[in-house]
Amino acid sequence: MRTRFLLLLTVSVWAQEPLSLRDAVGLALHRSPSIAAAAAGRKASEARVVQARAGGLPKLNYSESFTRSNNPVFVFGSLLTQHQFTEQNFAIGPLNRPDFLNNFQSLVTVDQTVYDAGQTRQATRSAELQRQMTGEEYRRSQLEVIASVARSYYGAVLAGESLKTARQAVRSAEADLERAQAVRAAGMSTDVDVLSIRVHLAAVNEQRIQRMADVDVARAALNDALGLALDTRHELTTALKPANLPDIAIEDVELEAAGARPEARQTKLALDLAQTQAEAARGLLRPQLSVHGAFEADRQRFVTRGGSNWLGMVSLRWNLFNGNADKARIEEAGELVRRAEAVGQRTGSAIRLQVRQAWASLRAAQQRIEVARASVAEAEESLRITQNRYAAGMSNVTDLLRNESAVLESRTRFLAAVHDQRLAATMLEYAAGRLSADSEVLN
Repeated sequence: MRTRFLLLLTVSVWAQEPLSLRDAVGLALHRSPSIAAAAAGRKASEARVVQARAGGLPKLNYSESFTRSNNPVFVFGSLLTQHQFTEQNFAIGPLNRPDFLNNFQSLVTVDQTVYDAGQTRQATRSAELQRQMTGEEYRRSQLEVIASVARSYYGAVLAGESLKTARQAVRSAEADLERAQAVRAAGMSTDVDVLSIRVHLAAVNEQRIQRMADVDVARAALNDALGLALDTRHELTTALKPANLPDIAIEDVELEAAGARPEARQTKLALDLAQTQAEAARGLLRPQLSVHGAFEADRQRFVTRGGSNWLGMVSLRWNLFNGNADKARIEEAGELVRRAEAVGQRTGSAIRLQVRQAWASLRAAQQRIEVARASVAEAEESLRITQNRYAAGMSNVTDLLRNESAVLESRTRFLAAVHDQRLAATMLEYAAGRLSADSEVLN
Protein backbone atom coordinates (compact mmCIF):
# COMPACT_ATOMS: atom_id res chain seq x y z
CA MET A 1 0.00 0.00 0.00
CA ARG A 2 2.85 2.40 0.81
CA THR A 3 4.38 1.74 -2.62
CA ARG A 4 1.01 2.56 -4.16
CA PHE A 5 0.92 5.90 -2.34
CA LEU A 6 4.44 6.78 -3.44
CA LEU A 7 3.48 6.00 -7.02
CA LEU A 8 0.49 8.32 -6.75
CA LEU A 9 2.69 11.02 -5.27
CA THR A 10 5.03 10.99 -8.24
CA VAL A 11 2.39 10.74 -10.96
CA SER A 12 2.81 13.33 -13.70
CA VAL A 13 0.19 15.96 -14.38
CA TRP A 14 -0.94 14.41 -17.66
CA ALA A 15 -1.06 10.77 -16.54
CA GLN A 16 -4.43 9.11 -16.09
CA GLU A 17 -3.54 7.29 -12.89
CA PRO A 18 -6.27 4.87 -11.65
CA LEU A 19 -7.54 6.08 -8.30
CA SER A 20 -10.12 4.32 -6.16
CA LEU A 21 -11.82 5.98 -3.22
CA ARG A 22 -9.83 3.85 -0.79
CA ASP A 23 -6.56 4.82 -2.51
CA ALA A 24 -7.59 8.47 -2.40
CA VAL A 25 -8.23 8.22 1.34
CA GLY A 26 -4.87 6.56 1.94
CA LEU A 27 -3.11 9.23 -0.12
CA ALA A 28 -4.81 12.06 1.76
CA LEU A 29 -3.98 10.53 5.14
CA HIS A 30 -0.34 10.35 4.04
CA ARG A 31 -0.17 13.97 2.88
CA SER A 32 -2.67 15.91 4.99
CA PRO A 33 -1.17 18.97 6.75
CA SER A 34 -3.88 18.85 9.42
CA ILE A 35 -2.97 15.27 10.31
CA ALA A 36 0.72 16.18 10.35
CA ALA A 37 -0.07 19.07 12.70
CA ALA A 38 -2.14 16.80 14.95
CA ALA A 39 0.67 14.22 15.00
CA ALA A 40 3.16 16.90 16.02
CA GLY A 41 0.80 18.03 18.78
CA ARG A 42 0.51 14.46 20.02
CA LYS A 43 4.30 14.08 20.21
CA ALA A 44 4.57 17.42 22.00
CA SER A 45 2.03 16.27 24.59
CA GLU A 46 4.04 13.09 25.14
CA ALA A 47 7.07 15.27 25.87
CA ARG A 48 5.02 17.27 28.37
CA VAL A 49 4.21 14.07 30.26
CA VAL A 50 7.93 13.41 30.66
CA GLN A 51 8.42 16.99 31.84
CA ALA A 52 5.66 16.65 34.44
CA ARG A 53 7.03 13.38 35.79
CA ALA A 54 10.41 15.02 36.24
CA GLY A 55 8.94 17.04 39.12
CA GLY A 56 9.26 14.00 41.39
CA LEU A 57 12.84 13.19 40.41
CA PRO A 58 16.02 14.66 41.96
CA LYS A 59 17.61 17.70 40.31
CA LEU A 60 21.35 17.51 39.88
CA ASN A 61 23.31 20.60 38.81
CA TYR A 62 26.97 21.42 38.33
CA SER A 63 28.47 24.89 38.03
CA GLU A 64 31.99 26.27 37.62
CA SER A 65 32.86 29.91 38.30
CA PHE A 66 35.88 32.19 38.64
CA THR A 67 35.97 35.28 40.88
CA ARG A 68 38.78 37.79 41.50
CA SER A 69 38.30 40.55 44.08
CA ASN A 70 39.88 42.43 46.98
CA ASN A 71 36.60 42.83 48.84
CA PRO A 72 37.52 42.15 52.50
CA VAL A 73 34.50 39.96 53.15
CA PHE A 74 35.07 38.00 49.93
CA VAL A 75 38.77 37.49 50.65
CA PHE A 76 38.15 36.47 54.27
CA GLY A 77 35.39 33.99 53.34
CA SER A 78 37.25 32.59 50.34
CA LEU A 79 40.39 31.91 52.37
CA LEU A 80 38.27 29.95 54.83
CA THR A 81 36.52 27.87 52.14
CA GLN A 82 39.88 27.32 50.39
CA HIS A 83 41.34 26.06 53.69
CA GLN A 84 44.16 28.61 53.28
CA PHE A 85 43.43 30.84 56.32
CA THR A 86 46.42 31.41 58.65
CA GLU A 87 47.29 33.51 61.69
CA GLN A 88 48.75 36.25 59.48
CA ASN A 89 45.31 36.85 57.98
CA PHE A 90 44.17 38.21 61.38
CA ALA A 91 46.47 41.20 61.00
CA ILE A 92 44.46 44.41 60.96
CA GLY A 93 46.10 45.85 57.83
CA PRO A 94 45.65 42.84 55.51
CA LEU A 95 42.27 42.21 57.07
CA ASN A 96 40.99 45.69 56.14
CA ARG A 97 42.89 46.08 52.87
CA PRO A 98 43.62 42.61 51.49
CA ASP A 99 45.31 41.92 48.16
CA PHE A 100 43.34 40.53 45.21
CA LEU A 101 42.34 36.93 45.63
CA ASN A 102 41.35 34.38 42.98
CA ASN A 103 38.68 31.82 43.65
CA PHE A 104 37.84 28.92 41.31
CA GLN A 105 34.61 27.41 42.57
CA SER A 106 33.14 24.04 41.57
CA LEU A 107 29.64 23.38 42.89
CA VAL A 108 27.44 20.29 42.69
CA THR A 109 23.90 20.56 44.06
CA VAL A 110 21.15 18.00 44.52
CA ASP A 111 17.51 18.93 45.19
CA GLN A 112 14.75 16.44 45.94
CA THR A 113 11.13 17.14 46.69
CA VAL A 114 9.92 14.89 49.50
CA TYR A 115 6.32 16.07 49.62
CA ASP A 116 4.72 18.70 47.36
CA ALA A 117 1.06 18.26 48.35
CA GLY A 118 0.40 16.20 45.21
CA GLN A 119 1.49 18.91 42.77
CA THR A 120 3.75 16.58 40.76
CA ARG A 121 1.15 13.84 40.72
CA GLN A 122 -1.55 16.22 39.57
CA ALA A 123 0.73 17.81 36.98
CA THR A 124 1.56 14.35 35.61
CA ARG A 125 -2.10 13.41 35.54
CA SER A 126 -2.94 16.65 33.73
CA ALA A 127 -0.21 16.04 31.15
CA GLU A 128 -1.42 12.49 30.56
CA LEU A 129 -4.99 13.72 30.07
CA GLN A 130 -3.76 16.35 27.62
CA ARG A 131 -1.82 13.64 25.77
CA GLN A 132 -5.00 11.60 25.46
CA MET A 133 -6.87 14.67 24.24
CA THR A 134 -4.29 15.31 21.52
CA GLY A 135 -4.60 11.64 20.57
CA GLU A 136 -8.33 12.15 20.10
CA GLU A 137 -7.60 15.32 18.13
CA TYR A 138 -5.36 13.25 15.85
CA ARG A 139 -8.14 10.72 15.33
CA ARG A 140 -10.62 13.52 14.74
CA SER A 141 -8.33 14.95 12.05
CA GLN A 142 -8.25 11.55 10.37
CA LEU A 143 -12.05 11.30 10.43
CA GLU A 144 -12.41 14.77 8.94
CA VAL A 145 -9.85 14.09 6.21
CA ILE A 146 -11.54 10.81 5.23
CA ALA A 147 -14.97 12.45 5.16
CA SER A 148 -13.62 15.38 3.12
CA VAL A 149 -11.98 13.08 0.59
CA ALA A 150 -15.13 10.96 0.27
CA ARG A 151 -17.21 14.09 -0.29
CA SER A 152 -14.81 15.41 -2.94
CA TYR A 153 -14.41 12.00 -4.61
CA TYR A 154 -18.15 11.35 -4.87
CA GLY A 155 -18.60 14.92 -6.07
CA ALA A 156 -16.07 14.35 -8.87
CA VAL A 157 -17.69 11.03 -9.84
CA LEU A 158 -21.15 12.61 -9.84
CA ALA A 159 -19.88 15.43 -12.05
CA GLY A 160 -18.43 12.89 -14.49
CA GLU A 161 -21.63 10.83 -14.59
CA SER A 162 -23.71 13.98 -15.02
CA LEU A 163 -21.52 14.91 -17.99
CA LYS A 164 -22.15 11.48 -19.52
CA THR A 165 -25.88 11.97 -19.05
CA ALA A 166 -25.71 15.39 -20.68
CA ARG A 167 -23.80 13.94 -23.63
CA GLN A 168 -26.44 11.22 -23.96
CA ALA A 169 -29.09 13.91 -24.02
CA VAL A 170 -27.21 15.73 -26.78
CA ARG A 171 -26.96 12.58 -28.87
CA SER A 172 -30.64 11.87 -28.34
CA ALA A 173 -31.57 15.43 -29.33
CA GLU A 174 -29.40 15.17 -32.46
CA ALA A 175 -31.22 11.95 -33.37
CA ASP A 176 -34.54 13.71 -32.80
CA LEU A 177 -33.42 16.51 -35.09
CA GLU A 178 -32.60 14.03 -37.86
CA ARG A 179 -35.96 12.34 -37.27
CA ALA A 180 -37.79 15.69 -37.44
CA GLN A 181 -36.02 16.64 -40.66
CA ALA A 182 -37.02 13.31 -42.18
CA VAL A 183 -40.64 13.80 -41.11
CA ARG A 184 -40.64 17.29 -42.58
CA ALA A 185 -39.16 16.00 -45.83
CA ALA A 186 -42.00 13.48 -45.97
CA GLY A 187 -44.46 16.37 -45.66
CA MET A 188 -45.81 15.23 -42.27
CA SER A 189 -44.61 18.28 -40.30
CA THR A 190 -43.46 21.84 -40.68
CA ASP A 191 -40.32 23.82 -39.94
CA VAL A 192 -41.75 24.58 -36.52
CA ASP A 193 -40.94 21.06 -35.31
CA VAL A 194 -37.38 21.28 -36.62
CA LEU A 195 -36.82 24.67 -35.04
CA SER A 196 -38.25 23.51 -31.71
CA ILE A 197 -35.89 20.55 -31.60
CA ARG A 198 -32.95 22.79 -32.53
CA VAL A 199 -33.81 25.01 -29.57
CA HIS A 200 -33.94 21.92 -27.36
CA LEU A 201 -30.58 20.75 -28.74
CA ALA A 202 -29.05 24.13 -27.94
CA ALA A 203 -30.37 23.88 -24.38
CA VAL A 204 -28.93 20.42 -23.75
CA ASN A 205 -25.65 21.55 -25.32
CA GLU A 206 -25.55 24.36 -22.79
CA GLN A 207 -26.05 21.81 -20.04
CA ARG A 208 -23.22 19.68 -21.47
CA ILE A 209 -20.90 22.68 -21.47
CA GLN A 210 -21.81 23.48 -17.86
CA ARG A 211 -21.27 19.83 -16.85
CA MET A 212 -17.79 19.94 -18.41
CA ALA A 213 -16.97 22.97 -16.27
CA ASP A 214 -18.41 21.20 -13.22
CA VAL A 215 -16.12 18.22 -13.87
CA ASP A 216 -13.03 20.46 -13.99
CA VAL A 217 -13.98 22.16 -10.72
CA ALA A 218 -14.85 18.86 -9.00
CA ARG A 219 -11.57 17.25 -10.10
CA ALA A 220 -9.64 20.29 -8.82
CA ALA A 221 -11.50 20.09 -5.50
CA LEU A 222 -10.57 16.42 -5.20
CA ASN A 223 -6.90 17.15 -5.89
CA ASP A 224 -7.01 19.91 -3.30
CA ALA A 225 -8.39 17.45 -0.73
CA LEU A 226 -5.61 15.02 -1.65
CA GLY A 227 -2.90 17.66 -1.39
CA LEU A 228 -1.95 17.33 -5.08
CA ALA A 229 -1.57 19.86 -7.87
CA LEU A 230 -5.05 20.99 -8.93
CA ASP A 231 -4.58 19.83 -12.55
CA THR A 232 -3.43 16.31 -11.63
CA ARG A 233 -5.49 13.82 -13.63
CA HIS A 234 -6.89 10.53 -12.38
CA GLU A 235 -9.10 7.77 -13.62
CA LEU A 236 -11.66 7.47 -10.84
CA THR A 237 -12.37 3.76 -10.53
CA THR A 238 -14.97 3.70 -7.74
CA ALA A 239 -18.26 3.72 -9.60
CA LEU A 240 -21.29 5.71 -8.51
CA LYS A 241 -23.60 2.76 -7.85
CA PRO A 242 -26.13 2.20 -5.08
CA ALA A 243 -24.56 0.52 -2.05
CA ASN A 244 -26.13 -2.54 -0.46
CA LEU A 245 -26.30 -1.49 3.16
CA PRO A 246 -27.62 -3.46 6.13
CA ASP A 247 -30.49 -2.17 8.23
CA ILE A 248 -29.16 0.21 10.84
CA ALA A 249 -30.86 0.98 14.16
CA ILE A 250 -30.38 4.63 15.01
CA GLU A 251 -30.35 3.87 18.74
CA ASP A 252 -27.31 1.61 18.32
CA VAL A 253 -25.48 4.25 16.29
CA GLU A 254 -26.20 6.96 18.87
CA LEU A 255 -24.95 4.74 21.66
CA GLU A 256 -21.79 3.93 19.75
CA ALA A 257 -21.18 7.56 18.85
CA ALA A 258 -21.45 8.61 22.51
CA GLY A 259 -18.40 6.50 23.30
CA ALA A 260 -16.48 6.43 20.02
CA ARG A 261 -16.56 9.99 18.68
CA PRO A 262 -13.31 11.88 19.38
CA GLU A 263 -15.30 14.94 20.41
CA ALA A 264 -17.17 12.93 23.06
CA ARG A 265 -13.95 11.50 24.42
CA GLN A 266 -12.30 14.91 24.38
CA THR A 267 -15.07 16.48 26.44
CA LYS A 268 -14.85 13.69 29.01
CA LEU A 269 -11.09 14.08 29.18
CA ALA A 270 -11.52 17.85 29.47
CA LEU A 271 -13.79 17.32 32.49
CA ASP A 272 -11.23 15.00 34.08
CA LEU A 273 -8.53 17.58 33.37
CA ALA A 274 -10.54 20.38 34.98
CA GLN A 275 -11.17 18.25 38.07
CA THR A 276 -7.47 17.37 38.27
CA GLN A 277 -6.48 21.03 38.02
CA ALA A 278 -9.02 21.88 40.71
CA GLU A 279 -7.41 19.33 43.03
CA ALA A 280 -3.98 20.78 42.22
CA ALA A 281 -5.25 24.28 43.11
CA ARG A 282 -6.48 23.06 46.50
CA GLY A 283 -3.11 21.40 47.07
CA LEU A 284 -1.38 24.78 47.01
CA LEU A 285 -2.72 25.41 50.52
CA ARG A 286 -0.86 22.42 51.96
CA PRO A 287 2.79 22.44 53.14
CA GLN A 288 5.65 21.22 50.95
CA LEU A 289 8.85 19.51 52.09
CA SER A 290 12.15 19.26 50.22
CA VAL A 291 15.82 18.46 50.81
CA HIS A 292 18.88 20.17 49.39
CA GLY A 293 22.46 18.96 49.24
CA ALA A 294 25.61 20.64 47.93
CA PHE A 295 29.29 19.84 47.50
CA GLU A 296 31.59 22.80 46.96
CA ALA A 297 35.29 23.06 46.07
CA ASP A 298 37.08 26.46 46.21
CA ARG A 299 40.65 26.94 44.94
CA GLN A 300 43.08 29.82 44.46
CA ARG A 301 44.38 28.03 41.39
CA PHE A 302 42.36 25.92 39.03
CA VAL A 303 43.45 22.61 40.55
CA THR A 304 45.59 23.46 43.61
CA ARG A 305 45.58 25.45 46.85
CA GLY A 306 41.96 24.80 47.72
CA GLY A 307 39.54 22.98 49.93
CA SER A 308 36.04 21.51 49.80
CA ASN A 309 32.90 21.48 51.91
CA TRP A 310 29.39 20.07 51.80
CA LEU A 311 25.93 21.17 52.84
CA GLY A 312 22.72 19.36 53.69
CA MET A 313 19.39 21.10 54.26
CA VAL A 314 15.77 20.20 54.85
CA SER A 315 13.19 22.92 54.11
CA LEU A 316 9.48 23.25 54.80
CA ARG A 317 7.37 25.70 52.83
CA TRP A 318 3.81 26.47 53.81
CA ASN A 319 1.78 29.06 51.94
CA LEU A 320 -0.17 30.83 54.69
CA PHE A 321 -1.30 33.89 52.75
CA ASN A 322 -0.51 35.27 49.31
CA GLY A 323 -3.16 37.89 48.74
CA ASN A 324 -6.06 35.44 48.17
CA ALA A 325 -4.51 34.34 44.85
CA ASP A 326 -4.83 30.66 45.77
CA LYS A 327 -8.44 31.10 46.82
CA ALA A 328 -9.21 32.76 43.49
CA ARG A 329 -7.39 29.96 41.68
CA ILE A 330 -9.53 27.36 43.45
CA GLU A 331 -12.70 29.25 42.49
CA GLU A 332 -11.50 29.49 38.90
CA ALA A 333 -10.83 25.75 38.78
CA GLY A 334 -14.33 25.04 40.10
CA GLU A 335 -15.91 27.18 37.41
CA LEU A 336 -13.82 25.42 34.75
CA VAL A 337 -15.18 22.09 35.99
CA ARG A 338 -18.74 23.36 35.61
CA ARG A 339 -17.93 24.71 32.15
CA ALA A 340 -16.49 21.34 31.11
CA GLU A 341 -19.67 19.62 32.31
CA ALA A 342 -21.83 22.00 30.27
CA VAL A 343 -19.65 21.60 27.17
CA GLY A 344 -19.88 17.83 27.55
CA GLN A 345 -23.68 17.96 27.59
CA ARG A 346 -23.75 20.26 24.56
CA THR A 347 -21.30 18.07 22.63
CA GLY A 348 -23.27 14.93 23.37
CA SER A 349 -26.45 16.51 22.04
CA ALA A 350 -24.66 17.77 18.92
CA ILE A 351 -23.25 14.31 18.23
CA ARG A 352 -26.68 12.69 18.54
CA LEU A 353 -28.09 15.32 16.18
CA GLN A 354 -25.38 14.57 13.60
CA VAL A 355 -26.18 10.87 13.83
CA ARG A 356 -29.88 11.52 13.24
CA GLN A 357 -29.19 13.86 10.33
CA ALA A 358 -26.91 11.32 8.62
CA TRP A 359 -29.33 8.46 9.31
CA ALA A 360 -32.29 10.43 7.96
CA SER A 361 -30.33 11.46 4.87
CA LEU A 362 -29.36 7.85 4.25
CA ARG A 363 -32.92 6.56 4.54
CA ALA A 364 -34.23 9.32 2.29
CA ALA A 365 -31.52 8.68 -0.31
CA GLN A 366 -32.26 4.95 -0.38
CA GLN A 367 -35.95 5.61 -0.95
CA ARG A 368 -35.15 8.21 -3.61
CA ILE A 369 -32.98 5.68 -5.44
CA GLU A 370 -35.87 3.25 -5.80
CA VAL A 371 -38.23 5.98 -6.97
CA ALA A 372 -35.68 7.46 -9.38
CA ARG A 373 -34.70 4.05 -10.79
CA ALA A 374 -38.33 3.32 -11.70
CA SER A 375 -38.71 6.84 -13.04
CA VAL A 376 -35.71 6.42 -15.37
CA ALA A 377 -37.04 3.16 -16.77
CA GLU A 378 -40.50 4.64 -17.34
CA ALA A 379 -39.14 7.85 -18.89
CA GLU A 380 -36.86 5.94 -21.26
CA GLU A 381 -39.70 3.66 -22.36
CA SER A 382 -42.03 6.61 -22.80
CA LEU A 383 -39.41 8.38 -24.93
CA ARG A 384 -38.90 5.30 -27.10
CA ILE A 385 -42.62 5.04 -27.77
CA THR A 386 -42.97 8.77 -28.43
CA GLN A 387 -40.03 8.76 -30.85
CA ASN A 388 -41.60 5.90 -32.84
CA ARG A 389 -45.00 7.60 -32.84
CA TYR A 390 -43.44 10.89 -33.93
CA ALA A 391 -41.60 9.19 -36.79
CA ALA A 392 -44.92 7.68 -37.87
CA GLY A 393 -46.65 11.07 -37.66
CA MET A 394 -48.81 9.98 -34.72
CA SER A 395 -47.32 12.32 -32.08
CA ASN A 396 -46.35 15.97 -32.00
CA VAL A 397 -43.01 17.60 -31.22
CA THR A 398 -44.24 18.88 -27.85
CA ASP A 399 -44.67 15.33 -26.55
CA LEU A 400 -41.26 14.41 -27.91
CA LEU A 401 -39.45 17.30 -26.22
CA ARG A 402 -41.33 16.75 -22.98
CA ASN A 403 -40.20 13.12 -22.88
CA GLU A 404 -36.62 14.08 -23.75
CA SER A 405 -36.55 16.48 -20.81
CA ALA A 406 -38.15 13.86 -18.55
CA VAL A 407 -35.43 11.33 -19.38
CA LEU A 408 -32.64 13.82 -18.68
CA GLU A 409 -34.26 14.94 -15.43
CA SER A 410 -34.93 11.40 -14.17
CA ARG A 411 -31.37 10.27 -14.91
CA THR A 412 -30.02 13.32 -13.11
CA ARG A 413 -32.23 12.65 -10.07
CA PHE A 414 -31.11 9.01 -9.97
CA LEU A 415 -27.43 9.98 -10.01
CA ALA A 416 -28.02 12.59 -7.30
CA ALA A 417 -29.83 10.02 -5.14
CA VAL A 418 -26.99 7.50 -5.51
CA HIS A 419 -24.43 10.19 -4.69
CA ASP A 420 -26.40 11.23 -1.61
CA GLN A 421 -26.76 7.62 -0.46
CA ARG A 422 -23.04 6.89 -0.71
CA LEU A 423 -22.14 10.15 0.98
CA ALA A 424 -24.78 9.74 3.71
CA ALA A 425 -23.48 6.23 4.47
CA THR A 426 -20.00 7.68 4.84
CA MET A 427 -21.21 10.51 7.05
CA LEU A 428 -23.14 8.05 9.23
CA GLU A 429 -19.88 6.17 9.80
CA TYR A 430 -18.27 9.52 10.59
CA ALA A 431 -21.05 10.49 13.00
CA ALA A 432 -20.68 7.12 14.75
CA GLY A 433 -16.93 7.69 15.12
CA ARG A 434 -15.95 4.48 13.32
CA LEU A 435 -14.95 5.87 9.91
CA SER A 436 -11.43 4.75 8.99
CA ALA A 437 -9.30 3.96 5.96
CA ASP A 438 -10.45 0.33 6.26
CA SER A 439 -14.18 1.06 6.52
CA GLU A 440 -16.34 -1.10 4.28
CA VAL A 441 -18.33 1.96 3.24
CA LEU A 442 -15.33 3.12 1.17
CA ASN A 443 -15.50 0.09 -1.13
